[in-house]
This record gives sequence, C-alpha cells and structure tokens, in this order.
Amino acid sequence: MLLTESLQDVFEVARDYAQKVCSPMIKAEHVLYGLSVVESDAKKILEEFGLTPNKLGIIKRGRGTPMTCDTEIRELNERAYTIAQVLELKEVTCSVTLLALLTMKGSYAYDKIEYLLSERNKTPNELYARIVSGFPNREKLEQYAKEPAKTASPQPQQSEDSLQMEYEGGEGERRKRTDDIEFGFDLTKKALAGGFDPVIGRETETERVVQTLNRRTKNNPVLVGEAGVGKTAVVEGLAMAMAQGRVPVELQGKRLVELDLAGMVAGTRYRGDFEERLKRVINQVASAGDVILFIDEIHNLVGAGGSAERSMDAAEILKPALARGQLQIVGATTTTEYSKYIESDPALERRFQPIVVNEPSQELAEKIIMGVKSKYEKHHNVVITEEAVKAAVTLSVRYINDRYLPDKALDVLDEACSKLKINAFAVPSSLVKMASQLTELKRKRELALSLNNRDAAKELSQQFNELYFRYEYAQSEYEEKMQHKKCTLTADNVREVVSQMTGIPLSRLSQEEKDKLVHLEQELQKRVIGQAKAVKAVALAVRRQRAGLKDPNKPVGSFIFVGPTGVGKTELTKALAEQLFGDDNGVIRLDMSEYMDKNSTAKLIGAPPGYVGYEERGYLTEAVRRKPYSVVLFDEIEKAHPDVFNLLLQILDEGRLTDSHGKTVDFKNTVIIMTSNIGVSEQQNKIGFAQVDEYAAMHDKVERALKNFFRPEFLNRVDEIVLFNYLGKKETLEITELLCYNLHKRLQGTVNLIFTDNAIDTIAAAGFDKEYGARPLKRTLQRKVEDPLAEKLLTGEINKGDSVVVDSRGSVITFTKR
Repeated sequence: MLLTESLQDVFEVARDYAQKVCSPMIKAEHVLYGLSVVESDAKKILEEFGLTPNKLGIIKRGRGTPMTCDTEIRELNERAYTIAQVLELKEVTCSVTLLALLTMKGSYAYDKIEYLLSERNKTPNELYARIVSGFPNREKLEQYAKEPAKTASPQPQQSEDSLQMEYEGGEGERRKRTDDIEFGFDLTKKALAGGFDPVIGRETETERVVQTLNRRTKNNPVLVGEAGVGKTAVVEGLAMAMAQGRVPVELQGKRLVELDLAGMVAGTRYRGDFEERLKRVINQVASAGDVILFIDEIHNLVGAGGSAERSMDAAEILKPALARGQLQIVGATTTTEYSKYIESDPALERRFQPIVVNEPSQELAEKIIMGVKSKYEKHHNVVITEEAVKAAVTLSVRYINDRYLPDKALDVLDEACSKLKINAFAVPSSLVKMASQLTELKRKRELALSLNNRDAAKELSQQFNELYFRYEYAQSEYEEKMQHKKCTLTADNVREVVSQMTGIPLSRLSQEEKDKLVHLEQELQKRVIGQAKAVKAVALAVRRQRAGLKDPNKPVGSFIFVGPTGVGKTELTKALAEQLFGDDNGVIRLDMSEYMDKNSTAKLIGAPPGYVGYEERGYLTEAVRRKPYSVVLFDEIEKAHPDVFNLLLQILDEGRLTDSHGKTVDFKNTVIIMTSNIGVSEQQNKIGFAQVDEYAAMHDKVERALKNFFRPEFLNRVDEIVLFNYLGKKETLEITELLCYNLHKRLQGTVNLIFTDNAIDTIAAAGFDKEYGARPLKRTLQRKVEDPLAEKLLTGEINKGDSVVVDSRGSVITFTKR
C-alpha cells in the first residue's frame, strides 16, 4: 500500500525537523509536527483544536547525527497501514496517520497532544472523533479502537530504509551520493533543487571555465586564487548553468560531480585499496560519459594514497586517464599550493589550464553580498540594511588585512547578525528558572531510583512531566513571539563587531569619550610634568585618528622623542597607553640595544627560510598582529642597526610590514614612538644661559645631530620630532608631589601616609639633578622614606592602619604617628 504525496511530504518534514532539533532518531512527535505543517485534512483538524506547529515544536538541542527511525515509527506505520485496510482505502493518508498516532497511548506524542488539548478543555477522544467523522465507513473502526494493532502487518512502502538520511559535508546541508559514481556528489542535481546561493559577478570566470571545458586538449580548468575570493562560487555557478542548460551544446546533458578525495583515502588499510577505489571511479566516470569531476583543494592529489612503501599517488594514477581524455576535471586551489604542488610536476601541470580568480573589488563585493543577504536575513530573522553591507565591506577592507573579499565581509556581516539576534532575543528569566528546576527534578528522581524509593520517583516523574510540558508550552510561545519580531542591522552594529574582531575602536564616539579626547592633554600632563609641547603633539594625533581625519594608509602618528635622560619620554608613552587602553599593557616596547647587530634585526620580522627559528614569528610583527591598536615604542632608536631603519621606512610610509612568512601586518592603527638622547650630551655641560636661550640652543644642536645621524628619507617620514626640555626646580617639585601621592596610594590599607610641604621640599631638593632628570627623585624617595618606613613597620614602631605624618627637620625626614 502506497503513501499519499502529502504523507510523503510529512515524513520529509519530520526528518528535516528531527535534524534541526538534533535528534538522533525520527520519532512520532516529529511526524506529528510534520502533520501540522503540510497542507492536508489532518492539518486543518489540528488547527481547529489549536495544535499549531509552534505549539507542537520540540525544544531540544544537541549534536546532530545521521537520521534513523525509532521503533515508534515502525509501530506508527503498522497501525496506519492497518487502519487504512480497515477503512478500505487504497493509500495511507495524513488523517489515517494522525488516527494511528492517537491510538498510541503512553507515547510522548500522545502525551503532548493530551496536555495541549487540556489547555483548551478538550481531550484526545474528541480529536479522534472529529477525524473519524470524515470517513464514510467509520463504524468499521470501532473494533480497532478497542483492540488496536493486535497483529503485525506489512509495512507501507515508506519504510525505515526510505527514511534513512545521509548528512555529509559542511554547512549542515543534505547531500546525496550519486548512484553511479562512488565517492561523488552530484552538484548539478543540487543546483536543480536550488541548493546553492546565487552567484553574482563571476560571469567572466565561469565563461572561461566553460571555454576550457570545450577545448579539444588541455580541457581541465583549475581555479587558482586566495582563500575566500570565490573559487567554489564559480564552480557552483557552473553547476547552475549546466542544470539550467545555459552552456554550449557539447556540455548540455552533462553532470558536475564533486569527488570526495578524503573519503576515498579513508579506511584504506592495505596496499592497493586506494588504487583500486580510484581506478574504479575512473572507470565509472568513463562509462557514464556525461560526468565532469570537480576536485576541491586539488593539490591534495599529490601524495594522496602514497606512502613510504609506494610512490604511486592519486596524481600519478590520474595522469594516464587525463592524457587519454577518459575524464575531465575542474579543480580549485590556492596560488601558493598550485605553485608548490602542481607547477613542481610538469607532467601534471600540462594537463591543467589555470584560471586565476582575483579578489573582487569593493563595488562587486557589495553586489555579491546584496545578492545573498536574504539568506542571512532568513537565518537570523533580521533585516540587513544597505548601509550595513557597505560598512561590512569598507571596514573589512580597511581593518582585516590577512583575508580576502567577499569572505571577510560576509564573516563580519554574519557575526554582526548573530550578535544582534542574541542581544535582541534574550531568553526570559522564567524559562531559565524552569530549565534549572527540570534539571533539579531529574537529579532527585535519579537519586530516588538509586535508593529504590519508587513512590518518590513516581511522584517526581509526574512533577517533571508537568513542568516539562509547561516549559515546552512557554518556550513555543516565546519562539512564536520571536518569529514576528525582526531587528534591523545597521552600520553601527557592524562597527561594533569589527571592533571586537580587531581590537580597534570603531564605534561612534560616546559623549564620555569625546570629553576624554578633548581633555587628553590635561590627563597626560597629570603623569608627564613640564613637557606641554610633547603632550600636545601626541594628543593631536590621537584626536585626528578618532575623528576619522588621519591618512588611512599611515600609522596614527609617528614621533621621535628627543631629550635628556629622565625627563619623561618613556613615561609619556605609558601615559598615552593608559589613556587609550586603560592600562600600560598597550605598549609594545622594543629596546633597540638588543638590535645592534645585523643578525638580531631578523627577530623583528622572523628569521628567513633555512635559518634557525624560521618557524617562529617575528616579535614585532606578531605583537602588532595580536594587538593592532597599540603604542609601539622603539626605545633608544639611535642604537639600532641601520637595517632596522629600512623596516621602519615601510611602516611609516605604507602602514604595513611583511614578515618572513609573507604575511602582511597592519600598522595603520598604531602610534609609533621612537626615543633618543642624540645631540643632548654636549649641551648638558653648558650652563649660564637663560632657560629660553638654553632650549633654543639645544633645539638647534639636536636638529643638526639628527640630520647627521639619520637618513633624510627616514626623518622625512616622521610626523614630528618632539624635543623634551630639561627639568627645572619647579617641575622637580611637581614630580616629587606626584611620586609622594603614588606612594600614598600604594600603601593604602597598610599605612596612611601624610606628606607635609616641608617633607616634599626636602625630598625634591635632595633628589634634584638636572643631568639625570627625575630618576634620582625616585631613588631619593626610596632612600629617605621607603627604607626607614619599612624598618619601623618591622620593628613595630608603626603598625598596620596607623596614620603617619612625614615631615622634615632640616635635611632629615621624620615620621610621627597621629
């Protein structure tokens, strides 16, 4: 006995839904869901009783596995077959299957129907009576209703075997093996079924593939291009063109079949297994006569199936077949792998015709994404605006440099949709609470069973079932509500995701951040005393970057800080990092004294091929790759080997650097700071000038020294050379106050230090040294305050929690407990 077309559709929906909810089996509740979806008399009756797809949905998640049929399905089929025989029907219908389901008391599907009908003050018997009323010879069912399915009956044609599903490959799509080609998947059949996304803007490449396939010799095209540029999309476009007959007469009626090379190698344990499989496939293709093979990652042919004991790999086996014209192949691989594996074998290379697939332009990438955005809108249940698409393309091009369009823009868009959906469709706390209660009830029930307390276990099972039905009902209502709610993806959402992916702040400036940037100089001057010009130069560069006015192909700013030691060059770098990132960890510091010889410069970008350490990445390139938005400090730049300046030329001019592995690292969102004290040493010995004259003289001296030491093309690429002035007594006093305040903060919770003005003056006077800057102040504070304080804490003169006044008597610092 056959199934009606509607019932076949029901089983198709059931298996798809079982896969969707990640059930390892097709069960009766999945068939019930299918009955509520497919148009039939059964669906209309279910709707009359309020049993809609949203309420009959199963809320389960887990890992998907290949579909098999549960024993319930066998029983359901047997009962439906028997009912159809009793009613003298020629086919098993949807209504008959629903009747059979209502006779399976104790099943999950029956319990669910009973629970949902109880919400409407109805019973399964009423539903049963309503279905039976539609059959003219319904009286024949009375006996069956009393004693259902006593004997086994033959299964209808839709058996377990026909319900088997084979899920293979990525993206969770069902792919069926072709009947005549082993390890092959018919892409043409999938194209006919509408299984591919639309292919936009690749007409030229598709036409070249068709031209190559039509050639008399060397008619095996290989698509060569970087990962993510759309090589597979060209093949999908070819499959659609073949399926729709938009190809020359010679190719019409042919099929494009993808060969699963990994599946062919898998399980070949003994010598000759792989060769036998491959030869069998070649013979099958030759016998079919209408098959074109597609091999993704075709470079894997070289070495596939080979071993130390045998030199014969897949490429060697295919060469004779390609030479004789027994089969045609379309391949796809990256530029690097084509050069490494295929070009290195001239006999293999001459069988193929490479077709280069270039990265699409931004305009074409936007058209491609606009063509497929409906798929993402349907999946995420959001509306994607045109400005969001443009932002995804523009921002991915600017800030994601190690990948290619349209792949990287689609990734950004996909993640932005996911984030928007998660934030908008947060699960209600009541559902979370019920899920937690279900877990607890399950645990208690298992405990009762382990203690052989059957009464308690039975009661807990009843509580669990009641709560579970309420949970499912609430969940289905929530999902139904969410289905009618749609969010709109904007450019701001895309900026947020790109910021998360790259660590670069791209979101629109908040009022708080605007205020922070406007007052950046004041914040920096709290840590860097007496260097207003240097602070202003850095603050201006940061403001230009955040306002979007900087050159997009250069770093945020590049500076050479020149001045005496201890005047705040490194401190300004740390202060800037703290303002930008919240702490000092945003500084990538390189001490140039470690890069004084030629060989050590390789550590910045990685050792060249063939040298020790080639596998390791360069310190500079890897640090910036991980943190593209950072401050890069080249400390004491004058000590670096001249080769370092050649690397810096590329960074300062183009905002990028290529490491030893050929990977390009983006420096366009870094602040480049180089410190030096070149030209300052001679000036330190001159005294007796006024401060203004002294600064002007030092400026001229430093400028001449820089021009003599650095090449003009290097200095010309630096945004600004900032001269740090000597520290005077006023600045020394302010720095001392800052150091004392920092010590006070550091000791909070241990001792409350209170510094008097006399103590600060004494420390400043003792630590002032124009030649060495602020560093002697730290040593003086340590010697005069920290060391005596530590001794008093250890001897018990001062205890934890005491308030201590730090004063001075002459040049001696005193400590008095308050």
